[in-house]
Amino acid sequence: MDKLYWLDQIELQDRARVGVEAFYLSKIKQRGYPVVPGFVVGGDVWRQFLENLHSSESLIADLPHSSLHLDVGNWRQLQQVAGRLRQEIMSAQIPSDWVRTILEAAKQWQSSSLILRPSLAISTNQEMKNVSGLLESVFCRCEEEEIETGLKRLWSQLFRARSLVYWRSVEISLPNINLGVLVQPVENAIASGILNTNPSAWDIESTWGDCLAITNGEVLPDIYYLEPKTGVVIERQLGNKMLAYSLGDRTSFSGEQLQPTLNNNCLLPYLLTESQQQEYALPEAYLQELISLGNQLVSELGTTLTMKWTISEASGAESLTSKVYITEVIVPVSANKSIQFIQGFGAARGKIVANAYILNSPQKPAEVPRGVILVAPVVSPDWLPLLQNVVGIITEKGGLTSHGAILARELGIPAVVNATGAMTILQAGEKLLLDGDRGEVYRFTQDGDKFPSQEMERLMNQEKIAHYQPTSLPIIGTKLFINLSQPRLIEQVQILPVDGVGLLRSELMMLNILEGKHPKQWLLEGKKAELLELLSEQIIQFARAFSPKPIFYRSLDWHFRDLPSLSEDTPKHSSLFGERGIINYMENPGVFELELQALAIVQASGYKNLNLLLPFVRTVEEFIFCRQKVEQAGLMQKSQFQLWIMAEVPSILFLLPEYIKAGVAGISIGTNDLTQLILGLDREQGKFVVGAKYLDANHPAVMGAISQLIKMSQDGGIPCSICGQAPVIYPEIIDKLIEWGISSISVEPEAVERTYQAIARAEQRLILAAARQQLGRL
Repeated sequence: MDKLYWLDQIELQDRARVGVEAFYLSKIKQRGYPVVPGFVVGGDVWRQFLENLHSSESLIADLPHSSLHLDVGNWRQLQQVAGRLRQEIMSAQIPSDWVRTILEAAKQWQSSSLILRPSLAISTNQEMKNVSGLLESVFCRCEEEEIETGLKRLWSQLFRARSLVYWRSVEISLPNINLGVLVQPVENAIASGILNTNPSAWDIESTWGDCLAITNGEVLPDIYYLEPKTGVVIERQLGNKMLAYSLGDRTSFSGEQLQPTLNNNCLLPYLLTESQQQEYALPEAYLQELISLGNQLVSELGTTLTMKWTISEASGAESLTSKVYITEVIVPVSANKSIQFIQGFGAARGKIVANAYILNSPQKPAEVPRGVILVAPVVSPDWLPLLQNVVGIITEKGGLTSHGAILARELGIPAVVNATGAMTILQAGEKLLLDGDRGEVYRFTQDGDKFPSQEMERLMNQEKIAHYQPTSLPIIGTKLFINLSQPRLIEQVQILPVDGVGLLRSELMMLNILEGKHPKQWLLEGKKAELLELLSEQIIQFARAFSPKPIFYRSLDWHFRDLPSLSEDTPKHSSLFGERGIINYMENPGVFELELQALAIVQASGYKNLNLLLPFVRTVEEFIFCRQKVEQAGLMQKSQFQLWIMAEVPSILFLLPEYIKAGVAGISIGTNDLTQLILGLDREQGKFVVGAKYLDANHPAVMGAISQLIKMSQDGGIPCSICGQAPVIYPEIIDKLIEWGISSISVEPEAVERTYQAIARAEQRLILAAARQQLGRL
């Protein structure tokens, strides 16, 4: 193995061997910036490793020289090849003298753990774009066996399916890729975060412990918004920080230790105390130091960059005080020339590259081209049929529970909402990268930037589906349901570890069959039988797919501002709640009666797993009216059938015992409406929901209401579910829901896996607490 490249000694001619990320970090370290020490295992080492691979597979045997001309359009074949390549790397051995060289070099830091960071360079004149997410850092203990495994894990990431597609899409062949590995000690971080700068805005994110909590999306960090020229803090927002990562042997957190992840046995998660959760992680003195560091870096490296930082005990014996260290600097290629960035809220996960379709009017368009990213001020529920053609959504207004966000999650496409300035900055037809995970939109000029090919776009969509693969999961006692409305997603979600459909949104499902007309219009035109057949066929698809697991069909919950109009005289916009819920049924029972007939048809077809969920119930009298209609339809004759109500109007906090006496068999808490009704804010108004500053489902008043509803349900002997976005937006409240005794949680498909794990962790903590209490009594 050739020499190691120490950060304080890297020269310009070493850039190709050490990679761009390590080169920039070395550059600022040599100029006196406080950078965590480290060295680079050069790209020539991993190339030698590949040269020594021996395999009977011709593709793998040719790895060092292969350009990997795969059929990336064949997803199944691509996954098989990627798996074979990675397995070959993980099962091979790295020469022991290589590992010992790295170990001896790392021992000088006297750190028990190391972080291996990827650092890429291309040996041609080609530039890499959008490589975020291709490669991730790897943690390992400072031991021979763990260093070897860590290196192989990092190197093998080059051959993941998404990486293979990326190299193909940008026409970079394998021999031209240099992958350096930056090795650094893992310091015991008190706090850490990210500084982002661009010409128009700066922001600093911070959290307790290591930055891994931000990277994994397990916390909502504290955020400071800064004025770029002066560095003045314009606004600061306290995040939701429930846990922190710390070295197990030197933790500075007194909270309970949580279960470590499979991919990280060095940094352990700790549950923060309530007092720590309510404190800003970044002390004021360090905030000013970070701003000063940012100004210096911008003056040297350019106006757009990302700097990761940590506050930890100073390395060496020169100081026992805490100190700010720079752990990573990312300078986008040609950032000031060809990429413009818009920040919003990631409302539906996933990434997509496609052309922008700008809709300047809030009115529903006649049609939308296929395969575009729709950019609009807002999106209404009745747009659903049009959105079947789009691959992504960007709205200037709205929050995480707005209609645009909900529709995107229903359709399984990425979305960014509250993207201020999108209508002004973006241009019709230009190429965009929409990142629904981070809430970011990138636009590109047409002078030379290469964009991912159609294969890359297809992979980005496929990865969302491939992500939900059956894995070995712990057993949980709390039921996990799924929110659904689109029949075309049934096949994709059937493999998910769910107990049924907790919310079948009828209004979104029906929009696919209404042909742009109000359901009342179908009745007036004498097409009741036709609509009844279409609706029952749609419901049967869900009942058949999930049988015998229960399905809770929520009857229609529309109001005038969402509905296709009956005539020109019908108001298109009404008050916030219009004629929502049961009031509309009582005034015009025809459509509700048609829904009940459709449910009866499904029952008569032999499906016993269907239940009814009544929306926006205001009074006990409304429920009694609906129960009588349900009985007249014959639905109550099946013993398995249950009639539930949504708990979203605050009056239920006073009336639930009366509802139970009247025959309510269960409730489902709709946190989206409950939150806006308790706090008096419209969830469609983005200016009120920035960072959940005001419209906050984690607000004490909302959480108090949820706690009360769960207890009242238990006292009344009925199940209590929750189907709003609160557990997804604020995963930390799952612990409280489990502790209070929630019966089930229902979420969108993309949130199933992480919600399952969050439930498992919460239940494990409760079991552990109960065991400790029992031991204390012995």
